[in-house]
Amino acid sequence: MNDSIRRYKREKTMHGLAGMIFLCALCAMLIFTVGLGAMDISLDTVWHILFAKLTGNERLLAGIKPNVISVIWDIRLPRIICGICVGMGLSIAGTIFQSLLQNPLADPYTLGVSSGAAFGASLAIFMNIMYGIIVPVPLLAFAFAFITLVLVIIIADRGGGLLSSGLIIAGIIVSAVLSSGISFLKMLAGENVSAIVFWLMGSLSSRSWGDVMLVLPAVGIAGSAAFLFSNDLNIMTAGDKNAEALGVNTKRLRLLYLILGSCITAACVSVCGIIGFIGLVVPHMLRFWFTPDNRVLIPLSALTGGMLLCIADNGTRLLTPGEIPVGVLTTLIGGPFFIYIFAKRQKGLQYE
Repeated sequence: MNDSIRRYKREKTMHGLAGMIFLCALCAMLIFTVGLGAMDISLDTVWHILFAKLTGNERLLAGIKPNVISVIWDIRLPRIICGICVGMGLSIAGTIFQSLLQNPLADPYTLGVSSGAAFGASLAIFMNIMYGIIVPVPLLAFAFAFITLVLVIIIADRGGGLLSSGLIIAGIIVSAVLSSGISFLKMLAGENVSAIVFWLMGSLSSRSWGDVMLVLPAVGIAGSAAFLFSNDLNIMTAGDKNAEALGVNTKRLRLLYLILGSCITAACVSVCGIIGFIGLVVPHMLRFWFTPDNRVLIPLSALTGGMLLCIADNGTRLLTPGEIPVGVLTTLIGGPFFIYIFAKRQKGLQYE
């Protein structure tokens, strides 16, 4: 008994320490990378601009060129914060769906919410370029993401209830239909199809404070709610019968987490398109390296996902002359890496 208590305390300390290290690394990365780019800006200047803007003390900006302030505050900082929030959101959603569906290969896009957002965004872009009807891309993407979620829930419920297998099958069905719809819009767009294709690749370029104001509250509120009920989510992984025996309302909790995970996914996809493998690899990796406990996994996944997408986006921004979409880079790197860790797991080997 004493050994179990000591082991629990040791693991709790280790997880808390890991969380603090990840948080400090994420903050340091944000401050350091905002000064990097085609216009190299010193760390001291970055500090002055950030402190002046955050405190509202504009006098501290005296002597700093307006274009430098604009580059830091209006161009780079919203993009980096948006990338961190999207990385956090996709990782939290991945953690939710892997636990909820009891499937280590589930990710934020499993239920087809991303296909709904992609169809909505493609439709908005199509209406803009073909008919001159200005419709905000994030707004239509967000709306169609939730329409997709409702359809998936209705199909799954009529097919035998909100069970894992039913939800996955319903998600595949709806995704297939919406993917065909996207292909149809691309065909109708003709020579202007590049705008739709580029968005679908997933990119954080030209993100603004408006995008931050969309994704930050969604990830913050839904992520906090997911963490608040994470103990019940742990119980859900033992199966519905065991969870109900312990007093958990499985149907209501599953619906809550479906809405939370889909809300996060919809916000992320509506802002930057489809960015693959962050929501799949991060929770899967941390689950086997650290713990399957969602009370620890959700915050650690958020911090790790934010760091990884920030690194990937800065890599595309700083190292490539043509700035390839970050979604392409995460898929190119994430795919082989996931094959590697999945093969090691299948062989029963321990992660090094």
